[in-house]
Order: sequence, then structure tokens, then C-alpha cells
Amino acid sequence: MLSFYVLSFIVTAKAELLPGSCSFQESICDYMSDPAFLSWTLNPSGHFITVDERVQEDQGKAVLLGPDVDQQDWSCFRMVYQVTGSASLQVQKRTDGESFDQVLWKTQSPSDSWLIASIDLQNSTETFKIVIEGKLGEEGGSVSIFEIKISDKYCIECDFEEAHLCGYTNQRNRYMNWRVGRSDDATLLDGTGQYMYVDSTDTKSFQEVAELVSPMTTVPMSGCLSFQYQQYHAGDHLFSLFSRDQAGQYQELWRADLPENNHVDWSPEARVWIPVQVDLKAPYPMELVFEVAFNSPHGGYVVLDDISFSPEFCNAGTEPTFDPSIANCDFESGYCQYVQTLMGNPLWRRVSVKPNIYSAGDHTTGAGSFLLANSRLSLRSAYVSRLFGPPMPGNQKYCLKFFYSLQSLSGTDQVLSAYLHYSDGTKQVQIWSQNEKIRNVWIAVELTIQSQKNFQVVFISTCKNVWSCGSVGLDDIKVTLGDCALLNKQASSLSAPSYCDFETGLCGYTQDKGDSGDWILARGPTPTSYTGPRGDHSTGMGHYLHIEASVMLPGHKARLLSSSLRGSREPQCLQFYYHMYGSGIGQLSVYLLTEQENEDKLLWTSHGEQGMSWLRASVNYQYDQQHQIVFEATRGASVRSDIAIDDIIFERGPCREYADNHIPHLRLSGNNNDIQSMNFK
Repeated sequence: MLSFYVLSFIVTAKAELLPGSCSFQESICDYMSDPAFLSWTLNPSGHFITVDERVQEDQGKAVLLGPDVDQQDWSCFRMVYQVTGSASLQVQKRTDGESFDQVLWKTQSPSDSWLIASIDLQNSTETFKIVIEGKLGEEGGSVSIFEIKISDKYCIECDFEEAHLCGYTNQRNRYMNWRVGRSDDATLLDGTGQYMYVDSTDTKSFQEVAELVSPMTTVPMSGCLSFQYQQYHAGDHLFSLFSRDQAGQYQELWRADLPENNHVDWSPEARVWIPVQVDLKAPYPMELVFEVAFNSPHGGYVVLDDISFSPEFCNAGTEPTFDPSIANCDFESGYCQYVQTLMGNPLWRRVSVKPNIYSAGDHTTGAGSFLLANSRLSLRSAYVSRLFGPPMPGNQKYCLKFFYSLQSLSGTDQVLSAYLHYSDGTKQVQIWSQNEKIRNVWIAVELTIQSQKNFQVVFISTCKNVWSCGSVGLDDIKVTLGDCALLNKQASSLSAPSYCDFETGLCGYTQDKGDSGDWILARGPTPTSYTGPRGDHSTGMGHYLHIEASVMLPGHKARLLSSSLRGSREPQCLQFYYHMYGSGIGQLSVYLLTEQENEDKLLWTSHGEQGMSWLRASVNYQYDQQHQIVFEATRGASVRSDIAIDDIIFERGPCREYADNHIPHLRLSGNNNDIQSMNFK
């Protein structure tokens, strides 16, 4: 191992350990096991806590409650853990006033060694608890925790003084690897200090690469990344810093200059630390990769130390991370930042459809507004309607999501397309074209967009001739930073019981064993004609729950129970979407179920046919003790009584409702579903 002498030293503040930190040497510190579940036990020989034994078949979960954390500034939660068998482990954040815990991190991957989880905790003005939940799984296993440290740092910061190296890992290469080095220096308090280094002595061939990888960021962050390094024989190697997303795609953030550009003495006798500052924008999960590539066995070395981060950009002129929400629009109160520039062509029109039995309304609420193109108000053929979104900067990855719906019987072939439009006159590029032909169903589209140049998204609807011109609706456009597939994967892995779209099961909801019917998980139309939805609310092609009236008798009830909710003294909002279409529709009700009350408390109800739309229900309630929410559907007089629910959401605070009382309405005739009259803003 090489020995390096530090001639100039950048002082970094030592991380302060915050409440919730514990090494589990002789006690579990301020943590405690929730008595309602299995107990975490302190291992007498290994200085760690574990849960590895089921008490009952249905009791395979242990919950560890941390102390109150009165956190004002950013902090890093770091945990050394091990999972075996089919067990799983997750970390949650519990805040007063919330009925559900927020899932911060989870894993169900077994390992034969100790691993490190790093979780950034954002600035908070509220006191919260860290809750750790271990599940043993159907096939058994164990969950163990060796150490928990909460420090007043960002998780990507590191001075490499601790044994776990802040979760930084060496990306294994057969020959080239980063190693831990130590230096003797009188300026350090203990006389020694650790750093990371890689040298060329083990190089076996040209262009071998050594990678040092940071923990993956868990929340959006942007600011100034600082570190210091040394290098020798800079002309024989390449030292670079990259960001790498969850898909494995790299983006270069910085590259070391050659010695002649640094104006320092690079001789072996006079090695100095070179400070570096790099603007970092991490709007979605990514990791830092410090990479050294050697061109020969005499490629020298690179030393790295004192990685730190500040939420302020290094350069005052650096543009902030672009906020793509400017492209979001549900069209409830206008066109947002969407414009139509080609005068003389038929326009996209903002309309709304009252809930009825002939056509579905908008996607947002079922009774709100959406955009409609090719409305048959013009008899001209061969026209194009273009809708331009706001300008978006290039060199970034975006996830575009929107919903479209075919509103007429004819003209269902490619009536809607999406393009990227460039302001420099470059030919626009098609990124999507409609191919589904299902009518009156809002179908979700997700597109990952990556362009080197600035662009606008343009939605184009084409009417070839007057006889095959189909009406098409557009609603709920949303743009976020990142890759759609990765964002969905992350959302799925951190799914909380506060939201359920039934795409991966019942989310902890259970059937009431004492009722006379069942809620059925389905996709597409229900078996009975002229009742039930044609698709789910979430995507149009996904899952939902419904009662199948053909296997029930009039008056039979199906009850769906939520998991147990803690309760809160603050108001809570329950939102969900329901579908009640059919001439024999019965009743849908929502109840509050408690152990203290003799009967359920009615929170909301609807009865009779409500039209073909998925409608949004918003229910405000408050209860400060353990309770459950019950969805109860009652079968009506005939088999055309299928009732469905989807997208159940619990939120803290009162429900936020739209206050647009003068939305223009569109009337549809029951004969041909064509538009007969329309009022516009």
C-alpha cells in the first residue's frame, strides 16, 4: 500500500449523531417493540437485534418504534442490516396527524452478509418517529439490525473515517479496485486519517476501470458537490465523476484536468489536495460514480477524500432544476400553458359532459372538463388540430403521462398522435400514435422522452374526411423528471396503504366474512352487458373491484374492510372513484367501523344509476382512535347492478375540491352519440 502525506488539508465538519442512532451493544437504546406484534430481541453474543421466530401463523411481523425525532434540517438515516429466507424489511416515517406511515425504503432480497441502507430525510418542521418493520414471510427467515445512525449530513457525503465508508462501495473489477488508505498527519486530531485510493500497480491490460459508487439518492436534491483529490501521472489515466440512474445510464459531471491546466506541482515529493466543486442536479434516484481508467501499468494513482454537499449551487448563475409541472394540466379551469397557434384550423375545445348513460365524462372527476378535438362542428375534411405544450429544456429525461378517450363510433384509426416539436425548424419527431379502439374509456399513455435539444410536446388530431372523423378527448397531462419505467418501479416498491389502485392485489383490504357477496378483482368490462365499467379508472387497461350482480340476489351486500387505521385528531380526506352504471343499480355506502361503537357510522352514500363515468367521491372525516373504513355495495333489483370502485386514497387534512361552478356543458343525444350543442368559455 502506498503512503501519502497531506500537505494541504480541507477541514470537514464531523457528522453529529441525532436521536434515533443506536449501536445495539448492550441495549436497544430508545427503541421499543410494538406489543401488538412480534418482539425484536437483543442478541447476547452478536450485538444486534433480530426477529426470527413466528408465534402464530398469522403473526409474522415485528414493528420497532423509534424515539421522537425533532428534525429541522436535512439528515441521513443509515442502517446496517441482514435479511435471510423469504423475510423482508422496511423503514417508515410516522408523523402525528397521519393515519398511515410513509414508506421510505424496503427490501426483500436475502443476503449472506451485512448490508447498508442509506435514506435521506428531508427538512421537516414536524416531529416524527422512525418505524422499522420486519416480516418473516411464508417460508420463514430472519431480519437483523446491527446499527442505526442518523447524522446531520447528506447520505452522499463522506470522509471515509468510518468502517462502513458511508455506504460507498467498490464496483468490483478483476484487477482494478478502490482501496482504503491511511495517512499519518500531525494536523489531524488522532494523527491518522482515511481516504480512498486506486493505483495502477495491478493493471493487467489497457483501459481497465475502477469505480467507487455512492449510495443511491432517495429524494430529489440539487446543489453543490465538493470533494478533494490527488493524482500522479495524470497523463496516463483518466479520472471522472458520473451520475448513474437506476437504469444504469451514465452522465458525466466532471473530468480532471491535465496537470498543465491545474497550475500545481505534481511531483511525487510535493503532493497536494486539489479541491473540486461540481453543480449536481439529482431530481430522481441516482448514484455518484468516481471512475478511474488506466492506460498502462505506469498510470500513477488517484486519491479521493472529503465528499460534501450543499443545497446551494456552486455558481450563482447556475439555473435551478427545471420544474416540469408547468406542463401539467387537468383542464378544470382553463388550458394552462397549452396553446393552439395555427389559425383557421378546427380547435381543441374545452368541454365537459354531465354524467349520463350514453357517454363518459372527463377523467379527473367524471363531471369536470377535458379537451375535445374533431367535434363534428366543422364539415371540412382533411384538417389537423394541433395543441402545443410549454417549452421544455433538452438534455434531460422526462416522463409524460396523459389520458385519451375515443368519443364517437367512427374514425377510430389513429385520430391522435404526439410529436416533439423543435423551435429551430428541425423536422418534428413522432413519439406516439393511438391504436386502441375502445370507446368511452380513458386510456393512460406513458412516454419516456429524452432529447438533446429544447422541444415542445404537440398533440395532433387528424380528420381525414367528414365520414371517418372521430372525436377524441384529452385529459390529465402530467410531466415529471425521470424514466417512466423506473418511476413506476420506485412507486410500486414504496407503495403505501394510503393508496390503492388494485394493480398488485387488494393492498391489505379484506372481505367481510359476515356479508352475502364478494368484491371481485377484474379488468376490462364486467360479464353482464349494459352495466359496470368498460375499463378501470387508473389506466383504462388495469384492475378494479366490483360486485357481480348476476351471482347475487336483490338486497345482498358485499363489504370491503380497510386495514386498521391509527386515527388522528386532524381531519382526514378519503377519496376514491366509483362506477354505478346499469338500470338496476342499488347502493354504494362508506362507513366508519370502530370497536367502541355498536353500529357503523355512515360517511357517504350514493344510490341508483349515475352514468357511464368513473366519478370521484371526496369524504371528510375525523376519528382519533383505531378504526376501519368499510365500502359496502348493495345489489339492486336486476342483474344490471354492477358497482365498481378504484383508486382509493387517504390524505391528511380536508379534501380539496374544485370550485369551478360555470364549466361549459356538452349535451349528447341518445340516438347516435354525436354532439348536438355545445357552450364554450
